[in-house]
Amino acid sequence: MIRVALVDDQDLVRTGFGLILSVEDDIEIVGEAADGLAAVDLVAELRPDVVLMDVQMPELDGIEAARRILADAGDPPTRIIILTTFERDDYLFAALEAGVSGFLLKSCSADELTGAIRAVADGHALLAPQLTRRVIERFTSSRPAVAAAPAEGLDELTDREREVLVRMAQGLSNAEIAEDLVVSMATVKTHVSRVLMKLGLRDRVQAVVVAYQAGLVSPD
Repeated sequence: MIRVALVDDQDLVRTGFGLILSVEDDIEIVGEAADGLAAVDLVAELRPDVVLMDVQMPELDGIEAARRILADAGDPPTRIIILTTFERDDYLFAALEAGVSGFLLKSCSADELTGAIRAVADGHALLAPQLTRRVIERFTSSRPAVAAAPAEGLDELTDREREVLVRMAQGLSNAEIAEDLVVSMATVKTHVSRVLMKLGLRDRVQAVVVAYQAGLVSPD
């Protein structure tokens, strides 16, 4: 069971997320908070597996609350997904620098939300596909986020795995990749896992950066 805490200053938003998650057999809502300070106290007390965190809140914003929570994340650590209606680069990069595990827009679907919770609970990082380009442009225009993948790592990829990597770098979600390649979602997830394993990478974001650095795709 994945224990989740909801943090948002709008009661209606917390209620909506609660309704979405309440029907999932493997997800349990263990607490709610309406501001950042209350969130820090809540996590210290309950140690949920995952926190869904809004950005703009009274008392303490979601980014600073995330920093404080992750400074004492526990073992196993609490993981944080930032949810916001604002597509602002300062929020995105501040959240990544704080060490959050996911960043989604509140316009995401119910399936994307539950999938994100399960992914970060398993130790993966996750970004909304529409935010991938911003991360790539920032990382490739300044310092690289990861070292370029060794040629032998890329050579180990099958043709299909390379196709999946390219589509990841183009910002496609797993569902979009499955539709594009006419395969199942389970097959795509397997290919993504194998790409990460063969390239020795931690998460999807690193894989996307490597694809750009290796010249498989370009920012244009």
